[in-house]
Amino acid sequence: VQLQASGGGLVQAGDSLGLSCTASGRTFVNNAVGWFRRAPGNEREFVAALNWNGASTNYADSVKGRFTTSRDNAKNTVYLQMNSLKPEDTAVYYCATYRGAYYNGSPLYWGPGTQVTVSS
Repeated sequence: VQLQASGGGLVQAGDSLGLSCTASGRTFVNNAVGWFRRAPGNEREFVAALNWNGASTNYADSVKGRFTTSRDNAKNTVYLQMNSLKPEDTAVYYCATYRGAYYNGSPLYWGPGTQVTVSS
């Protein structure tokens, strides 16, 4: 399965931005999907994840209350809505699928990331 995250860009602190993750080659409607990010000089870190139908979600403490992940399985697309963005949210954002229906273990497939830059 090929994943593609899109929607990144340059915004100001306090703005909102929405990312999308689409799959090609194979559907991921039966798989959990996660969002991760890597800031310059930092390790890749977990941001959010949701199970196969979106009923169960998990967020990093740093984004809880500001970011929301959801999915539309009919469109084979997962979303990450980012509100109240902060300069420390600047990173390359990646989506990835898990092996199963829930976000246990490590993701299996990764897509190329999309750059999000938040200016102060």
